[in-house]
Amino acid sequence: MSKIQRQAEFELQNWRREKRRKPLLLQGARQVGKTWLLKEFGKKQFSDVAYFNFEEEPNLKQFFETTKDVHRILENLSLVHRRRIEPEKTLIIFDEIQECNAALNSLKYFHENAPEYFVAGAGSLLGVALSRGNGFPVGKVNFLEIHPLNFSEFLSAYDHPLAEYLPSIDEVKPIPDLFYGQLKEKLKMYFISGGMPEVVVSLLQKGVESAEKVQREILQAYTLDFSKYAETRDIPRINHIWQSIPSQLARENKKFIYKKVRSGARAREYEDALLWLNQAGLIHQIFRCSKPGHPLSAYYDLSSFKTYLLDVGLLRNLSRLDQSVLITGDRLFTEFKGALTENFVLQHLLNQFANIPGYWNSGNQAEVDFLLEYKNNIIPIEVKSDENIKSRSLTEYFKKFNPPLRIRYSHRNLEFRDGMLNIPLFMIDHTKKLMEVI
Repeated sequence: MSKIQRQAEFELQNWRREKRRKPLLLQGARQVGKTWLLKEFGKKQFSDVAYFNFEEEPNLKQFFETTKDVHRILENLSLVHRRRIEPEKTLIIFDEIQECNAALNSLKYFHENAPEYFVAGAGSLLGVALSRGNGFPVGKVNFLEIHPLNFSEFLSAYDHPLAEYLPSIDEVKPIPDLFYGQLKEKLKMYFISGGMPEVVVSLLQKGVESAEKVQREILQAYTLDFSKYAETRDIPRINHIWQSIPSQLARENKKFIYKKVRSGARAREYEDALLWLNQAGLIHQIFRCSKPGHPLSAYYDLSSFKTYLLDVGLLRNLSRLDQSVLITGDRLFTEFKGALTENFVLQHLLNQFANIPGYWNSGNQAEVDFLLEYKNNIIPIEVKSDENIKSRSLTEYFKKFNPPLRIRYSHRNLEFRDGMLNIPLFMIDHTKKLMEVI
C-alpha cells in the first residue's frame, strides 16, 4: 500500500507561502484527517511542531482566558512545549480549538500582533462553535474545509499507477477496457470504505471486516458527540434524523420527509436538530431550485430538500447493508434506489466546486439529481447507478431550459455527444478538466 496523498497538503503549502497569511482554521467532521494533515505538514515544512489539544489538556485554557497578550501566551506555551516556539520555524497547532473560545478569539491578536508566527487550528465541531458567535475574530483567519478522502486520494494508496494514469487523460475518448475494468473494481472498494482515512488504511491493510469495525466506531463517536455537545432538548431529535437518513434516501423521490423521522414530526420541531448536524459537518442538505437561475441560492425552496451523509462508506454502514451486497455484481451501486451512488457524486462535487449544488423537479413528472453553478452556467447533472442511462428527466429539462452542457455520471465509458458529457463514476474528480477540454 502506498502512502495516501491528500490534496489539501497543497492548500497548506500555499498558505505557508502567502505573505499576508492569517491564522488558519481547518474545518471538517470528526475523523476526516485534520490533525494528521497538520502534523504531517508541520513535519515536512517546519523545523518544529508545537501541538496543543484543548480537549485532552483543558488546563491550557487558562493561558488564553487570563490575558490577550500573544507574547505572554507564547511564553507559557513554550514552557509546556519544553522548548522555545520560534517565529517562521515552528508550526503552532491548536487542536479541538472549539473547546476554548478564548483561544479562538486569540487568533485575532496573533494576526494583528504576531503575524510572523504560523498558527493553525482544527476542531471536529468547529462549525457548531462558530455558529454561537461569542466574539469570533471575523476577517482575521483563513479557512480550509477538509472532506473525507476523494476517490483519487483513495486510489493513490490503493493502486498508485492507476492513480497516475487518470490525470494523464487529456481528451474525451473511451478508456481502454483493461484500465476501465480495474478502475471500476477499485471504485467498489471505495464504496465499501468511503473516505475516512482510518477506515481506508484499515481496509487496505486488514480487509473489509476491520474497516467495518472502524466505521461502526466512528458512527458511535458521532452519536456520543450528539449527547455531549448538542442542546439537551435536541439530542433525541438529532438521533432520529441521523437514523432516518438511509430510509429517506431509499425512496424514489428522495425529498426529506419529516414523517419519516418520526410519526407526526413537524418541521419546526426538527429545524434546530438539522442545523446542528449541518454545522457539525455530518450531513449535506441540497435544496430544490424553482428554476435554474443565477445565483442558484436565490431560487432555493427552503421547504424542499434532500439530505445526504458526509461519506458514502458511513452511509452504507449506517444502512446495515448485508456483506453479500459487496461482492454481488453491481448491487453495491444500485441498492436502495442508487442512494449510495448519489451520495458519492455529491461528496465529490462538494470537493471540487465552491458552489453548493441544488436540484430541480417538475412536479411528479421529472427530477434532475443536481444542478451545478459553474462559470455563469447552470449545468444539470444526472446520476446513473445501473446500465440503463435513459433519462426522461434530463430530456425534459433540456427541452425546457436548453442548457449548453449536460453531465451524466454512470458506468458507461467516457464520451461527449450532442451536448452530453458522460463521465465514468471513477473519473468524477476530473470533472473540471473534462469540462475544459470538450
